[in-house]
Amino acid sequence: MALPDMVGIIVRDMTAALRFYRLLGLAIPENVENEPHVEVITPNGYRIAWDSEALIREINPAWKEPVGQRIGLAFKCETPEEVNTLYQLVVQSGYKGHKEPWDAFWGQRYAQVEDPDGNVIDLFAWIK
Repeated sequence: MALPDMVGIIVRDMTAALRFYRLLGLAIPENVENEPHVEVITPNGYRIAWDSEALIREINPAWKEPVGQRIGLAFKCETPEEVNTLYQLVVQSGYKGHKEPWDAFWGQRYAQVEDPDGNVIDLFAWIK
């Protein structure tokens, strides 16, 4: 039986991508921005990896850059206030906000931001 183990993200600019995901709290090592593949293990055991477009084209010469949203990543915050704070930090750091924080009908504080490649990343916390 095969089990999901890693989420891979193909990036145009490794430096910009890693800077963004560090803001979200991932413990990405320093000085790996020139690597074609970078990965980390999250505190809950999942691996997240970033691959340069050049590496992907080497592996798969027929690869074409996709159009539109292709992945869904959600980062769980401890509190609703942390969603607000993290959203503001990301936007104030020069990244694009996609949807400002709101209280979703399903019981979560929710917000969306865009990574440097235009992927919409969700931020959420359960409302107590």
